[in-house]
Amino acid sequence: MSDTEKNIETVCAVVVTYNRKNLLLECLEALRRQTRPLQGIYIIDNASTDGTPELLLEKGYIKELPPKDLKEPWEKEFEIDNLTNGESIKIHYVRMHENTGGAGGFYEGVKRGYEKGYDWLWLMDDDAEPKEDTLEKLLKVKELNTNENIYNCVLCPLIIMKDGKVQSYHHKKINKILGTEKPAIKFSKIEEIKAKNLFKEIDANAFVGPLLHRCIIEKVGYPKKELFIWGDDLEFTFRIKQKGFKIKLVMNAFIFHKDSGYAFAKKLPKDQYWKVYFGTRNRIFITKNYFSLFSLFYWIMRILFSFLKNKDIDLYKIKLRGLKDGLNFE
Repeated sequence: MSDTEKNIETVCAVVVTYNRKNLLLECLEALRRQTRPLQGIYIIDNASTDGTPELLLEKGYIKELPPKDLKEPWEKEFEIDNLTNGESIKIHYVRMHENTGGAGGFYEGVKRGYEKGYDWLWLMDDDAEPKEDTLEKLLKVKELNTNENIYNCVLCPLIIMKDGKVQSYHHKKINKILGTEKPAIKFSKIEEIKAKNLFKEIDANAFVGPLLHRCIIEKVGYPKKELFIWGDDLEFTFRIKQKGFKIKLVMNAFIFHKDSGYAFAKKLPKDQYWKVYFGTRNRIFITKNYFSLFSLFYWIMRILFSFLKNKDIDLYKIKLRGLKDGLNFE
């Protein structure tokens, strides 16, 4: 019996990966263990060079390897059983011909999942690991909060680390005057969650577990692939908010995030300065498209005077290039 015949809304995870095959496998195993089973998983492999396809083949997620020297994305559909009731999950493996960044990966996954006809798309990086009941709790918002139309909401699980600390900076409140963001929640541990405050409206969220219905994609479109990295999730979720939909944080649904902490709070090694270029360019792009001229002036001044803080001429040159390109970026 098909999912349509059983009248089950179909859910497809979109997982973007690049050279983190072991983290990817942990993410996929967690998706297979969901108490509310998924119907599909899109794996967007951004031309990984660490043996990702070979590991997926070994573990039974795919049945054949992609061709070598691809000139365009290659997609193949396979099946694997979930670990809850043994029903099959469709595995849509997309091997990109080049690294398109997180933004390009989520563009491909959302577009392909939408065109494939899935009702819900669940977006996450490869370093995310949802708890077994995360999807079930996200979709139960409909029962627990009857005043909310969940089809008009992006439903976001609380992003936590393995030690229970909350990565609150991934759930954003936007200052509409300056175009800056701050954490939408103030607590730092899951023990501080109050039962009466399980749902909180926020302005934007990271690509670590947001679940959205296809009706939102129909009206808002896809993530902007040209952003490459840093800011693509902010732009997409805030664009959804600007179109009149809601971004809801569901604080009894947890997703583990296995990164090393907030990247912007740490000094990057010089071989990763290129990321700052995209972060700066994308910040200017977002500001000029969603906020006022005053906020754009604020960010320009902030970037111009940033040299006074770290005195790193190489980093400053990269920021200036990002500023220039951001002003011209459409």
